[in-house]
Amino acid sequence: MGVFINFVVQLTLCRCVMTSPLVVNTWPFTNATETAWQILSASGSALDAVEMGCTTCEKLQCDGTVGFGGSPDENGETTLDAMIMDGDTQNVGAVGCLRRVKSAASVARAVLEHTRHTLLVGELATQFALQLGFKEETLETDHSRQLHQQWRDNNCQPNFWMNVKPDPAQSCGPYSRDWAAAAAAQASTPSWASAKAHDTIGMVAIDSQGKMAAGTSTNGAIHKIPGRVGDSPVPGAGAYVDGAVGGAAATGDGDVMMRFLPSFFAVEAMRSGAEPAEACRSALARIVARHPEFVGAMVALTKDGRHGAACHGIDSFPYSVAGGGDGVRVINVSCE
Repeated sequence: MGVFINFVVQLTLCRCVMTSPLVVNTWPFTNATETAWQILSASGSALDAVEMGCTTCEKLQCDGTVGFGGSPDENGETTLDAMIMDGDTQNVGAVGCLRRVKSAASVARAVLEHTRHTLLVGELATQFALQLGFKEETLETDHSRQLHQQWRDNNCQPNFWMNVKPDPAQSCGPYSRDWAAAAAAQASTPSWASAKAHDTIGMVAIDSQGKMAAGTSTNGAIHKIPGRVGDSPVPGAGAYVDGAVGGAAATGDGDVMMRFLPSFFAVEAMRSGAEPAEACRSALARIVARHPEFVGAMVALTKDGRHGAACHGIDSFPYSVAGGGDGVRVINVSCE
């Protein structure tokens, strides 16, 4: 009987062991990192930390590429993409092309917790948000309107059209199909993404209970064709997490990245024993093999707190991390 009681006590103690919380995110968005860390250090959940960390970037309009007032589409409208993933259940909530609601990360959390779906998009995603009490308000600002007007004044350059007429390299359209151009088109086209064009926040966190979560938020590619949804709300592309292994998040040319699911690839590489930086490099290498001019970066975190990053097409990639008693810090990684 004494042995049995001792076994029960040991088992209970094992279940109560606290782990060291930690959070990493793409780019030096340290205010977002700090918000997440404050939640984690107060024994808050990884899901709360990721949601509120991304929300901080939305409110601060991090680099103009997260939240309202940035990256207007061809019509001058700002729309938002966001995702949040639970590392324990592997459930996901996401929104794409969200209109007139600023709290994209929180709407994604609502999809996660109040529906059996994974991704809601467009105007009907907005209606879902309004039904649950989110505020409807414009996402455009004087700055975003100015960006759009400057683009129009520059003959709508650059843009995302191809194989249409009139020539999209010289005209704003409207366009129609150019069958001759389509027949002669190359298999791939260069990316004009840059470090300033695609600064998605992607975040991965571990809480004191050892639970993990990941999430993203962005206003997408500037001057995108209306209706476009990028990689950020796509599980395995913008971010991915498996609480038994770790998580990863990506930033860059989302139209390319979503075809390769780099965040999923990185997590599976870590499952096979790769260190986080190595896993990120391997995931990006698969993309670069097909798209040598690809611009993007990744950050990854294991369940035991090891982290790393990799990048391509830019000189270096800074990512933010908090945990282990060192406060919020920025780590710069040289790109291959």
